[in-house]
Amino acid sequence: MTSPSALGESPLVRRLRRNLRNCVRIDTRSLAVFRVVMGALLFADVLLRSRNFGFYYTDDGVMPQSLAMDMTPDGVFSVFFFTSDPTVIAGLFVLQALVAIQLIVGYKTRIATILAFLLVISTDYHNPAVTSYADVLYRLLLFWAIFLPLGERWSIDAAHADGPPRASVAGVASALILLQMFYMYFYNGYHKIEDEIWHTGEAAPKVLGLDDMTFLAAEYIREFPLLLQLGGATWFIMLLGSGLLIVLVGRPRMAVVGMFMIGHFSFAITVRIGAFAFVAMAALVLFLQAQFWTDARRVLEYANVNVDGIYRRLARVERVATSVPRLEIADERYRRAKSGLYTASLVVIVVSVALVLAATHTPLGTVGAVDETADSVDDTMSVVNADQPDWTVFAPTPRTTDRYYVFPAETADGDRIDVYNERPLTYDRPGQELQKQYGTYRERFYMNSVRRHANDDRANGAHVELAEYYCTTWADEHDVELTHVNMYQVSEDVTLETITTPDDRETWTTELYKHGCGDNEPKEIEPPE
Repeated sequence: MTSPSALGESPLVRRLRRNLRNCVRIDTRSLAVFRVVMGALLFADVLLRSRNFGFYYTDDGVMPQSLAMDMTPDGVFSVFFFTSDPTVIAGLFVLQALVAIQLIVGYKTRIATILAFLLVISTDYHNPAVTSYADVLYRLLLFWAIFLPLGERWSIDAAHADGPPRASVAGVASALILLQMFYMYFYNGYHKIEDEIWHTGEAAPKVLGLDDMTFLAAEYIREFPLLLQLGGATWFIMLLGSGLLIVLVGRPRMAVVGMFMIGHFSFAITVRIGAFAFVAMAALVLFLQAQFWTDARRVLEYANVNVDGIYRRLARVERVATSVPRLEIADERYRRAKSGLYTASLVVIVVSVALVLAATHTPLGTVGAVDETADSVDDTMSVVNADQPDWTVFAPTPRTTDRYYVFPAETADGDRIDVYNERPLTYDRPGQELQKQYGTYRERFYMNSVRRHANDDRANGAHVELAEYYCTTWADEHDVELTHVNMYQVSEDVTLETITTPDDRETWTTELYKHGCGDNEPKEIEPPE
């Protein structure tokens, strides 16, 4: 028998290699759950976006194609940039929903994942003003998932497979998608080191005191500021210690995953930030290895759940899946070419990521050649919306001012109204729950874009398009012609003492933009006496 030394590899090296592979090993059952949830999230996103289809995604709304292209980097990819026909755009939305279903059932899963990624980045570029960190994380996870066998289990692809599914996968692709979550968590925690508000735990109570972005359980939880301070400090420590998600395995890892799951669930029922919590929880499933599934089966059996019966029903579903056409090219040269393309793509991705990280986070970034190459790689990644953001979610200093919007408008009859809140002109709060000022959670992201663009002097921007939208549609919808529209933001300073008493907060008003409808010159609309 050949000794390890004869093979050129010591027992220590072999053990390190084995431990490293175990750290990045993903159970194929976890991959299957991840695939189904990601497909369901994509389907839900299409439905939710469709509620404001005309307003956000056609030239008749507030984001014409020209503005979308102006707000995105040069040369970006979006299938929506090839058409402005609302019927075709609606058809692309339907196609995205169909691809989501394809991903859920796991039919030609890699093709479905690639199509989903291309359609997702296209939609994000079609209206960049309504995107959030949830969209960024979702598309990055989809990008890394292209290189993983998402259809290995519980899928039509699995039913078509010639052999049994693999129990797990461990390699570069699995490492990349797990490291994505670690990078996001740790980098966010790193940013939060810069502000003492996170060290003391004061950040969480103040964030939960923001009425314009909290809902559901936040109203009740903010009554316990000390508990929130403890929770905020704990989350901060978890972010800095997120490397445990990688280095631990088995039940210890399950405990850490459980803590992060609880954290994200608490966000889901308190902070209106879109699908971020659900996307993150879908990714955390990937960290659950074989031990979780073994323990889950024991728990179900202890609860008298017929696990074997569930598997028999799944087997019947798989028999139905085999009736779906396989549609596979059997040529061996095609298989070799596909395998070679996959390997080459993965190598390019790994080298690109290494260059960007080296230029961004190490002294190598001062080396001209490395820095220029990394910039080129980063620009290329941004074209397909796969570049890494700074992950400054509530960091380094979280926003501690509530805000709402008042849009004073003057009618042709000389009356003054607040068109944003559809009420007589007043600068008072539009209700105690400010988050209800926004019809959807994406409207808040959109208004953030309006607010940011109002600080520049560009002739076209989200603020201009929104003001003009009111000018052109208000008469049709309310039978009242507008001559002027102003935009104001009203801010409230949130302190630990005024978290639950907004009437006691210091307030101030900021002018964002003045607009004249038609040929009217912009003018300031005086507030009511």
